[in-house]
Amino acid sequence: MTWSERTVVRDGVRISCRDWGGTQQPPAVLLHGLAGHAGEWDAIAQHLSPRHRVVAVDQRGHGASERHPQDRSRAAYIADVVAVIDQLDLRQPALIGQSLGGHTAMLTAAAHPALVRALVLVEAGPGGSSPAVPAEIGRWLDSWPTPFPSREAAAAFLGHGPVGEGWAAGLEERDGAWWPRFDRDVLVDSLAENAQRSYWDEWASIACPTLVVLGQSGIIAPEESGRMLQQRPETVAMSVLGTGHDLHLEQPDILQGALERFLRDSDELPTAKQT
Repeated sequence: MTWSERTVVRDGVRISCRDWGGTQQPPAVLLHGLAGHAGEWDAIAQHLSPRHRVVAVDQRGHGASERHPQDRSRAAYIADVVAVIDQLDLRQPALIGQSLGGHTAMLTAAAHPALVRALVLVEAGPGGSSPAVPAEIGRWLDSWPTPFPSREAAAAFLGHGPVGEGWAAGLEERDGAWWPRFDRDVLVDSLAENAQRSYWDEWASIACPTLVVLGQSGIIAPEESGRMLQQRPETVAMSVLGTGHDLHLEQPDILQGALERFLRDSDELPTAKQT
């Protein structure tokens, strides 16, 4: 099965999606992390699409979506997800997000409980105040030796094996060189709110079934994951051995199996009342 490109427009901002088709019950919306792209989910989307309507989103500022949106707030990212759900007629989807995409999915589930059937956080959580993070991410992006002379060179720089290949797949070719499909300052601005506060109240308010998937050497500290389970003990949690922050690229087969089981189980639960 292949995907078709769909475009959602909200407040003049273009959001590009990969629509894998599939059946409707329940739909799944896939959200990538910072500096990522919808194509990171291709293997998982293809696996899920025979049983679910699957849509992978290029979030604002990323990939084929609007490159320089003026609004880089958390609220804007959330509103984009709601627009995708509404305009593509995705009735009560599961939201599946990695890193910043997981954070967006979490906040959407908290703000719009009637819209979301289930939630999956991959290497994501409520976080905490980290004022130094935007500058750190800025320095990391500045370290990229762009343009890359080839996609292979980009993959070698960006990670080992499937991680580097997954990141490099998000680049675009211009005049024989390979460039990121994002603006550095837009991405740094997108982290501003996360750097100043945590979102524990939002996490605690979520009512839908939730799966948390962490890498053995990922970025979510044991203290954070422990507090998440303490606040919401009904949460299903798992750690994937031998993986880091990009576990969806490192071990897609394991994540696919976990998602398939979780979506099947959540589909058997009563549907949330629409309001």
